Amino acid sequence: LPAAQPASAVAAAEPYSAKRLAALEQAGHPVFVNMTAAWCITCKVNERVALSGQGFDDLLGRRNIVYLQGDWTNRDAEITRFLERFRRIGVPLYVFFPGGGLEPVVLPQILSPGLVDDTLSGAGTKQS
Repeated sequence: LPAAQPASAVAAAEPYSAKRLAALEQAGHPVFVNMTAAWCITCKVNERVALSGQGFDDLLGRRNIVYLQGDWTNRDAEITRFLERFRRIGVPLYVFFPGGGLEPVVLPQILSPGLVDDTLSGAGTKQS
């Protein structure tokens, strides 16, 4: 049996920056943004349950989705602006940008693997 992935292992996430997100959006590329913090218990549970492991990695690769993760542990101003854009005052915040000019999809604060799979599998195919 393969060894279990440690709870701290998160799929190859790039650090969030507004500039990187804007460039990806401009290119029409699908992007999944995870805004988290070290002190956020819900974030850690979601990362362990729904945002890690081979299934999540495969989904990102299969759909060619860029995974950006922002760390709001120390109340980063750039991340605060992202939260405000979606009318949130804290983390977790999960937003899927399907690409192709489609509207971003805000996921609920409690994630399941099925919900993440269903949302991200719609990359570039759902009209809102």
